[in-house]
Amino acid sequence: MDFGISGKRALVLASSRGLGLGIATALAREGVHVLLSGRSGDRLQANCDAINAEGKGKADWIWSDLAEPDAVEALKKAVSEKLGGVDILVNNTGGPTPGTAEDMNADKLELFFQSMVLSVISVTNAFLPAMKEQGWGRILTVASSGVIEPIGNLALSNTLRGALVGWNKTLATEIAGHGVTANLILPGRIHTDRIDELDGANAKRQGKSLDEVRSASIKTIPAGRLGTVEEFASVGAFLCSAPAAYLTGSMIRVDGGAAKSL
Repeated sequence: MDFGISGKRALVLASSRGLGLGIATALAREGVHVLLSGRSGDRLQANCDAINAEGKGKADWIWSDLAEPDAVEALKKAVSEKLGGVDILVNNTGGPTPGTAEDMNADKLELFFQSMVLSVISVTNAFLPAMKEQGWGRILTVASSGVIEPIGNLALSNTLRGALVGWNKTLATEIAGHGVTANLILPGRIHTDRIDELDGANAKRQGKSLDEVRSASIKTIPAGRLGTVEEFASVGAFLCSAPAAYLTGSMIRVDGGAAKSL
């Protein structure tokens, strides 16, 4: 299938590794000029070198910390200089620390609300007017399967990413008539460094080995395995494609069938 996005310009947040990098790479393979962002200049440069070596799309990068108050302005400046505009925006953020609902407090909520919710809304608002004016745009936000089935010991993530559900649905309704779509993509157990970190934390909390925790987790997945970043990213790239023009306001699960909800 021709995704019809060759020559489009994409800003991919938190793309120095993991799911963000996966989506950026998948978009570049469709001929998109991608701007990677994150807090590791070395990794970002290496990622761009690898993408550019494939010779399909093009990649540049910018150092960005979404928790910083001037992050949006810095992104706008970089986009103007390196891309000239944004047709595709992929909102992605790092996850918060593990913990229970009782572990949450005002300080933690405020800290992660800034980087996980407010930054996503602010970045989207910065680039949305131009998408509406040109009559074409794709906004894809990476959330978590925890928004439909809360994940144990990830109370902060369940709470804050849940806020993006209402925001995305409202936004999608408001902008659909302008040719701009807005969707959430919900990763389940996709094998990334983040999954390794969370499994390690659960193993320590439960007094078990990492292999025991990982094996128990896989047993809950009908597909019988962890997903790959490439599988997840392929779905993300489709949601940003021209053929996906009539798909908006949705939450798309990529979880191997793990979620028990309808």
